Amino acid sequence: MRRTLICLLGIFCSSVPALHAQDNPGSNHANRFEQLGTMLQSPNMYRSASGAPGPKYWQQRADYDITAELDDAAQKLTGAETITYFNNSPDPLTYLWLQLDENEHDPKSDNRSFDGSRMSDKMTQQELNSILPPTGDLGVKIVKITDADGKVLPYTINQTMMRIDLPKTLMPGEKYRLKVEWWYNISNRMTIGGRGGYEYFPEDQNYLYTIAQWYPRLAVYSDFQGWQNKQFTGRGEFALTFGDFRVRMTVPTDHIVGATGECQNYKEMLTPAQYQRWQQAQSSKEPVEVVTLEEAKKAMQSKATARKTWVYEAQNVRDFALVSSRRLVWDAMAAKAAGNKVMAMSYYGPEAYPLYRRYSTKVVAHTVQSYSQHTIPYPYPVAISVEAANGMEYPMICFNYGRADKDGTYSESTKNGMIGVITHEVGHNFFPMIVNSDERQWTWMDEGLNTFCQFMAEQEWDSNFPSGRGPAHKIVDYMKMPKDQLEPIMTNSENIVQFGPNAYAKPATALNILRETVMGRELFDFAFREYARRWAFKHPTPADFFRTMEDASAVDLDWFWRGWFFGTEPVDIAIDSVKWYRMDSKNPAENNKDAQAAYDKNMDHVARQRNKAAGMKFVVDQDTSLQDFYSKWNRFEVTNEDKATYDELIKGLSAEEKILYNSKKNFYEVTFSNKGGLVMPLIIEWTFTDGTKETDRISAYIWRKNEFQVTKVFAKDKTVAAVKLDPLRETADIDEDNNNWPRQASPSRFEMFKAASGVRGASTGDNPMKKANANK
Repeated sequence: MRRTLICLLGIFCSSVPALHAQDNPGSNHANRFEQLGTMLQSPNMYRSASGAPGPKYWQQRADYDITAELDDAAQKLTGAETITYFNNSPDPLTYLWLQLDENEHDPKSDNRSFDGSRMSDKMTQQELNSILPPTGDLGVKIVKITDADGKVLPYTINQTMMRIDLPKTLMPGEKYRLKVEWWYNISNRMTIGGRGGYEYFPEDQNYLYTIAQWYPRLAVYSDFQGWQNKQFTGRGEFALTFGDFRVRMTVPTDHIVGATGECQNYKEMLTPAQYQRWQQAQSSKEPVEVVTLEEAKKAMQSKATARKTWVYEAQNVRDFALVSSRRLVWDAMAAKAAGNKVMAMSYYGPEAYPLYRRYSTKVVAHTVQSYSQHTIPYPYPVAISVEAANGMEYPMICFNYGRADKDGTYSESTKNGMIGVITHEVGHNFFPMIVNSDERQWTWMDEGLNTFCQFMAEQEWDSNFPSGRGPAHKIVDYMKMPKDQLEPIMTNSENIVQFGPNAYAKPATALNILRETVMGRELFDFAFREYARRWAFKHPTPADFFRTMEDASAVDLDWFWRGWFFGTEPVDIAIDSVKWYRMDSKNPAENNKDAQAAYDKNMDHVARQRNKAAGMKFVVDQDTSLQDFYSKWNRFEVTNEDKATYDELIKGLSAEEKILYNSKKNFYEVTFSNKGGLVMPLIIEWTFTDGTKETDRISAYIWRKNEFQVTKVFAKDKTVAAVKLDPLRETADIDEDNNNWPRQASPSRFEMFKAASGVRGASTGDNPMKKANANK
């Protein structure tokens, strides 16, 4: 009797063996929940299965003592370096590989032949330069390479890589010292592109030099791939070895130099007034102009012929870069990052003064503070932002963009773009300058992780900041592109079609989804910090990251890595159907009332309504002899027998059954389809007839037995009016129209006019500041 009264609603799932979809096309499985297994490198004594460095982890080291001179008249750099290389590996080495990145611009380089090209109605100078045969005497010129005793060493140059053959095998635990002399003509990065070079300002006939990838430097030799000597083509960036630097850079006396590390001779390089301001900045909570705008403008008016040498030192860094010009304003302030003092500084020209003087150094300070909270405490003594109409990062120094209009005003997009790029490039101090991944192989390991941290820092800066990457819904346009435009995140840097979305935005979005939707902030934050802690000043691989995130959180994420990082499928989960069930109470008063309503509805068809409206005379009404018992019988009347049967049923219920019976629950059976292929959690918003709402969150593991369709029953106290999937747009679902029950159509929009875009960092769009000033 009780089984008749209490009916539990269940889900029917057919039992299908978990076979590979390609082996069994009828299978509901496509390996989305299988462990990554052999897709990751095998754990060993160097890298553990937990994702931590192994007990015998090792890495090489290279120290540099460099003397260099910048020729401002000829735009030429000459240098000599002593490299001390430490072989900490268990392998004997018979040669060393050095990187000559400036050979990217050598006319003999074949990197321009790697990609196709097209013409368009409008072509920039840089676009044309990428098509035309390269000209100019560019590329590194090696003068001499010797050992510590001055003996000439043989070498071979292959494009951007140089092999130096050692006179005897460098055994494990040994070190080797060599000397390299070289020079190169500095390229105009504004016309031929590139990360380092010069920018010429015709209005005052001065140059701004951003000197990067400028010295022959060791390639990485690692436990997981040996020498990383893949050629530098201009896209996949750098794999570099940690070491200490001492750099003496000779420049015109009216130049200001900012660089990686700490200057050892400010007192000799600066005027007494400037040095006093530098001392003031050491404890200032606001930026202090060490070199003022007036001093920079005065220096721009003439060119010194005398020269001076700036001396910088940096410990445990993977690279060294610098800026040099006579047209630089320099401001600085003391900041705190996780208890450590950091000198936050900015260098910029007069054209950037309205923006950089107000924002740059404070953004630098905020960035190192935010990243220190989410990763590890910032370990370096300085962090520098340089305005150079560019966006590129190096240890402790980065080059950014953001210039005002000539009247000193700027658009909102220029301001936000500047704040975003400074945050991003300063953030690179953590990825890859400290957590030192191989950029040449895996761009996402630094750009993706850094873009994710940039998003958090931007939102901490201003809750209204228009972050372009990070929120899930902003990756949708990329995720639904044609398949020939998509590659997995785990794709080599050189082989990516949509570079920005693939290597920056998609991994940043994936991590944001992990933090906010899959793992939760507490578990994610601990695991992410643990990854940064484990691999600070080391060389992690993707497997180390994936394993650490799981090891430190106890969350199985192989399905997530497989879908987001190894696949190209989008998220598109749809509500197929919603069925409403209520328990049969067996109460004749309720049941008969419902039955009468159903009967009346069934009888109320259009012909019946129109016949009545027309005043039709029905036969049974005109001839009463046709009427019998059933003509007046109330088929829905509750009889005494019905009442007695119901009372008997109620008496037979146990206490637990009475609680369930009296709950008056509504049961909703919802069927979901995975149309996109990428499995994700189900986030379901219920809107009830009284206007209230509640949200259920169902783990992605609900898809593990059938990756394409799943049905689940939900019990609700109230009557449901509408159901919506992913109400906060947190899963990157590419089709929100099928996320609703009942269905809701979204209108497509079109633009009547399309605004032209400007060059990178230029003021674009509306400039209300300019209009407001004009109306004063």
